[in-house]
Amino acid sequence: MGRFDRFLNCHCSRCRKATGTAHSCEVIVKASAFRWFRGETSVARFDLPQAKSFATAVCKRCGSPMPHIARSGREAIIHAGAFDNPLGATPDRHVHWGSRADWYCHGEGLAVEE
Repeated sequence: MGRFDRFLNCHCSRCRKATGTAHSCEVIVKASAFRWFRGETSVARFDLPQAKSFATAVCKRCGSPMPHIARSGREAIIHAGAFDNPLGATPDRHVHWGSRADWYCHGEGLAVEE
């Protein structure tokens, strides 16, 4: 897939609640391929105790979602909306599709407002 190991839309209920949207949109890279340039000390992380792997991270200054290393230590999870520049890629899969919101739609045919 190029720069990313995976690029996905996660429809699980935890991601919906964490983002306040129909799904999270995340790029996944090997943890060894991720590094902070600055701002790491401004990150607050929350690991959901009853979940095997769910975690969230936010900026303590502005509340924006931030990247984090998965609990396994193998992957870094980065919200696609956090990138400043075009990604040159699109999501390659939906995960937890069976638990998607009943109101979710792909957007085809919706009115567009600028």
